[in-house]
Amino acid sequence: MPTEKQLNDVLEKIEADANGFIAASLVDLDSGMTLAIKASRTDFDLTAASAYNSELVKQKLKIMRTLGLTGTIEDMLITLTDQIHLVKLVGPNTFLYLAVDKRHSNIALVRSAVNRHVGALS
Repeated sequence: MPTEKQLNDVLEKIEADANGFIAASLVDLDSGMTLAIKASRTDFDLTAASAYNSELVKQKLKIMRTLGLTGTIEDMLITLTDQIHLVKLVGPNTFLYLAVDKRHSNIALVRSAVNRHVGALS
């Protein structure tokens, strides 16, 4: 596992590459606890968002087991009217959560920004 400084450096690089960056966190899937966070807005509760997204991933994994799906989750994308949220699994028990302003970015740019740096998180 990378050091706390390395995790924060990766989140800073993602912030620099993701137009409209709102917030990002590295999250422990089992506990929902954040391992690293970076936010550009104080009104965005990243700790709560990380914990709830942990539950979202767990539910999707449960659905996949119920359906007998054998693949793995690469990422989960949620588009709101004004934001894009990406949950990218970076290990069996860890995921990256990223939120950006939709007016300043698009899905391809978000995925590109994450994929450029996600390798440093495993």
